[in-house]
Amino acid sequence: MFLLALAATQGTDATAAPSAVDLRPWQLESASAIASTAWPASGAFLVDNAAIAPDAAAAPDVAAPIGGLRKLLAEFSMTLQNIRYRRGGRDPKTGFDCSGFVRYVFHHSAGVDLPVDSASQYRAGINVARADLKVGDLVFFKIRGKRVSHVGIYLGEGRFIHSPSTGKSVSISRLDEGYWTRRYAGAKRPDVLS
Repeated sequence: MFLLALAATQGTDATAAPSAVDLRPWQLESASAIASTAWPASGAFLVDNAAIAPDAAAAPDVAAPIGGLRKLLAEFSMTLQNIRYRRGGRDPKTGFDCSGFVRYVFHHSAGVDLPVDSASQYRAGINVARADLKVGDLVFFKIRGKRVSHVGIYLGEGRFIHSPSTGKSVSISRLDEGYWTRRYAGAKRPDVLS
């Protein structure tokens, strides 16, 4: 179905499966560490299913828990804070635009390729009411006119992470800030989180 994180037993006794995946050993200290990290060719990390869910070992195609993926998306996205905005940017070495940032996070955390621009990302996935937002859902805004032109990743508690605009960098904002409240267009849940 999808890939989640690093093999949870890496660096530990492979016969003892932890009860939960501890991502702290793999959190990166800065955006420059992300840029210099050698990612697997698949663009995602493999998980030992037995380390995530005891029943998953018997059925190798069982997907990892959605909650674990949501946490991974949020934690990975936050390691990319302070990377500068770049129009059309899709890489931490050169900078991100909003849709490039979202696409990069989902590709490297979940092995999923989302559409390339915010309007296309808005047309994909399942509609989510603002009151039903969960970590990892995508939040969309109409910055210029009537068309969706900005996207971020919901982090919970009214916060979202995004690559805002020229002269700024990846950062966390609040949905209840006046600027974002006036421009809020809706939210979508990518299929991988459904």
